[in-house]
Amino acid sequence: MHTQRTAVAALALVALAACGTEKGSAGSSTPAEPDVPLTGTGWTVDSVTAGGQVRKAPADAGIAFEKGRVNGSSGCNHLSAPATVRGATLTVGAATSTLIGCPKNLQSYETALRKTLTGKLAVHLSGGKLTLRTQKGDSVTLTRKPAERTPPLVGTAWKVDALTDGASMSTLPPGTAGKARLTFAKDGSVRGNLGCNKVSGMAKVTGSTVTFGPLTTTRMMCKGPAMTLERQLLKVLHGPVRYGIQHHVLTLTAHGGTGIRATA
Repeated sequence: MHTQRTAVAALALVALAACGTEKGSAGSSTPAEPDVPLTGTGWTVDSVTAGGQVRKAPADAGIAFEKGRVNGSSGCNHLSAPATVRGATLTVGAATSTLIGCPKNLQSYETALRKTLTGKLAVHLSGGKLTLRTQKGDSVTLTRKPAERTPPLVGTAWKVDALTDGASMSTLPPGTAGKARLTFAKDGSVRGNLGCNKVSGMAKVTGSTVTFGPLTTTRMMCKGPAMTLERQLLKVLHGPVRYGIQHHVLTLTAHGGTGIRATA
C-alpha cells in the first residue's frame, strides 16, 4: 500500500510539472521581450530598399523617435506619424507631411520612404546602426546621430518651416519658404520676420507657455502668398501659446490647435 501511494504522488508531481511548462498555461513565467530603446533617439537615413531597388538618401534626410511619434525630413518634405514599439516591432501609423514639390529623383526616394516607413516593421538595432524591415522585405537603414544639445528657446534663431493644425502639418504658401523667422531675447522680447514684414514685441516665457503681448509690424505691401503667411502667423502669435522643443525643432501651438513648426 505504501509503495502504491508513493507512485501516485510521483505521477501527480510529474503532471504538475508538465502543466507548469505548457505554453500559455496559467502561471507561465516566460518573460516578455524588452522593447527596443528608440524613444528619444535621432537617426540619419542611409538608404531605402523597396521593390528590389536601393535608393540612397539625401544628406539631410533623418528621423527622430519621440514619445508616441516619429518625426523627420525626407530631405524635401517634413513628415510626422504616430509610432509605438513593442519588443522588436515598430508600428507606424498614417503619416502627415508637408507638400513641397520635390525634384524628380528626390520625389522617387521620398515616395519609397513613405511607403516603407509604415505599418509593422521588424527592428534590428546593432551599435549605431538601425534597420527597419517590412514583412515584404523592403527596408530602411539608418545611422545613429551623435547626441545633440537641445537648443534653448531664448537666443536661438528659429526658421518657420511648416504650419500645424492638431496632428496635421502643411507647407508654407508658395514662395515664402525660409523667409519667416523668430528670435526670443532674454529681456522678454521677440523679433523677426513674418515672411514679408518685420515683427517685434513682448513674449513672456512661463514654464511651457509663451504669452505674446501686442506685436508691431512694418507696413510693407506684400504679394498674396506672403500676406497669407503673415496673417496665419499672427493668428498663432497672440496671447498664451504652448511651446515645445524636440531635438532642433520648435512647436508653438495656440489654444485652438493651430500652430507653427520651426527649426533652429
